Amino acid sequence: MLNWGIIGAGNISGAFAQGLTQTDSGALVAVASRDAVKAQAFADKHGSLACPPQAHGSYEALLADPAVQAVYIGLPHTEHLHWTVLALRAGKHVLCEKPLGLNHAEAMIAFDEAERAGRLLMEAFMYRCLPQTAKLVELLRAGTIGEVRHIQASFCYSSTPRVGSRTWEASLAGGAILDVGCYPVSMARLIAGVAQGQPFAEPLKLTAMGKLHEGASGPVDEWATATLLFPGDIVAQLSTAVRFEQEESLRIGGTQGALVVPNPWYGAGAEAGESRIELYVDEALAQSWTIPTDRGLYAYEADAFAQAVKAAAIPHPAMNSADSLANLAVMDRWRQAIGLSYPKEAEAAMQGRQTLAGLRLARRADALMSYGQVPGLEGKPVSRLIMGVDNQENLSHAAALFDDYIERGGNAFDTAWVYDFEGGHSEAILGQWLRARGIRDEIVLIAKGAHTPNCTPEGMRSELAESLERLQTDHADLYILHRDNPEVPVGEFVEALNEQRRLGRFKAFGGSNWSLERVAQANAYAAAKGLQGFSLLNNQLSLARMQAPIWRGCVSAGDPASRQRLAEQGLALFAWSSQARGFFTDRAGPDRREDEELVRCWYSAANFERRARAQKLAAEKGVQAINIALAWVLAQAFPAFSLIGPRSIAETASSMRALSVQLTAEEMAWLDLAEQGSPA
Repeated sequence: MLNWGIIGAGNISGAFAQGLTQTDSGALVAVASRDAVKAQAFADKHGSLACPPQAHGSYEALLADPAVQAVYIGLPHTEHLHWTVLALRAGKHVLCEKPLGLNHAEAMIAFDEAERAGRLLMEAFMYRCLPQTAKLVELLRAGTIGEVRHIQASFCYSSTPRVGSRTWEASLAGGAILDVGCYPVSMARLIAGVAQGQPFAEPLKLTAMGKLHEGASGPVDEWATATLLFPGDIVAQLSTAVRFEQEESLRIGGTQGALVVPNPWYGAGAEAGESRIELYVDEALAQSWTIPTDRGLYAYEADAFAQAVKAAAIPHPAMNSADSLANLAVMDRWRQAIGLSYPKEAEAAMQGRQTLAGLRLARRADALMSYGQVPGLEGKPVSRLIMGVDNQENLSHAAALFDDYIERGGNAFDTAWVYDFEGGHSEAILGQWLRARGIRDEIVLIAKGAHTPNCTPEGMRSELAESLERLQTDHADLYILHRDNPEVPVGEFVEALNEQRRLGRFKAFGGSNWSLERVAQANAYAAAKGLQGFSLLNNQLSLARMQAPIWRGCVSAGDPASRQRLAEQGLALFAWSSQARGFFTDRAGPDRREDEELVRCWYSAANFERRARAQKLAAEKGVQAINIALAWVLAQAFPAFSLIGPRSIAETASSMRALSVQLTAEEMAWLDLAEQGSPA
């Protein structure tokens, strides 16, 4: 028996509580509401006489209740992330009502917390737990309708706009897409995936239309439609509404027939009963399947969750973490296509020193981060892993990644004038986040400029001024010339950089994709003139040697001679593409040639031998090959730092594991093929 606590005493919580009375897998032991009277009334209505649930007048009290093992969260969308995180930190398993968060960024945070806590987190799509859905998957896998070509799914209901209503308030993330449009999206992805022999699939293209209602706190979507194109030429047409009724059904067209599910979301309903799936061939009903149920749909959901807790894995077709994350990513695209965002998405990213979950931003006690020093920046340590600011799609996405990085002990951000060619989008987002969090003086801000064709002292000056404006600050900590221009005498760059340094625009500087010879010339000029020289080099370095430049003008420090000279000169290296762009993951392999850039830049017999050795050593140390490869970069004889460009919190976490890897001198040499056989 799983002991359940329910947070929220509304209608959906009542439906779940009723489901618990129909199952032997769990029992309601506590309920919480901010209104103690309401909590008690809920407990009286849904509890058993033999074991009445405890009624708590606060959510915090329920999370502190030692009798509660699992928490069901039935609150408005805007509160899901906050209470999910707090429940996981309290050591509870969590079943959170859909949507798990307002967007993909919030879901990333939630699932990262679940992994840290070692607890199960599942998004409550109850229809995915029904025997009817399992039967549908079985029929599709059996090829009942041949090859799937078309999906139609809708979930609509009609309500009247009302101030304060969860459905109609933008401040509560109301509207159709998040509330019920998530069902057709998740179903289409499930069907398209099963048709391709996968658990779920992602759309290659999405187009959409919708109508927005302007409420007191902002717009919500009255209705919306979307057309999704999936791999295998599968097209899905989805519709959702909170302003009009439409038949709730699912239709799947195939090359040999069509399947129709009259009640795809609720099956037989809240009690025992029957549902059906129909097969049409040549426009006539050819066969139907009756699916009996011995309990209600929420009881099946509770049973699926209890099974997942016991097995430490969510049974398909229920929603696992990857499925939920991808589902919210599609809904992000759908909302973006009709121009819909919510006040909390902007407010949550701008609410001072708090994370998107509404908790204080601070380094975690278990953070692994290590630090180094850069000449000219004495007194301010630099985290060995540096966050690249060029993969953040929007402010919510950036805030989720940046907050998580700070919590893991990171403090250095690498940006550039040229990153994101649409008007400095990346720098502007970082600037907004820094201003909101109020931690500018606590971080190391790295700015880059003077990229070809603007690689001149004047280009550097103008781009730096524009970058600082975007970043909402009057100075960077470190400045890096993004490219070299051999036609400009090195002294002119040194003079211009020192000029900007004297003006307080940065404290130390270096060059990206500069040869060591040119850096040596620059530092010799600086020494002769009594000026500050280059403190760092921002060139490529990875265990896998770059076989061809990723971009024109790229310079690598991967050869032994360059690494030796770096050690002799005492320069810090900020290595980019330090994990060889996925070469040490399953994206690469002698027989995998889908990624043309990966093949062109990294494939060689020697690199595959390095990869094999990294895999062998990773198995011995209980990590992944990519962690070994990154640890090799950080263990160089000179101050080495790595620029990482995560697109998700999971990717950041993967990179961080390299900090726990210690490599001996023998292992370092063996990984780079300097020694044969295994290291001692």
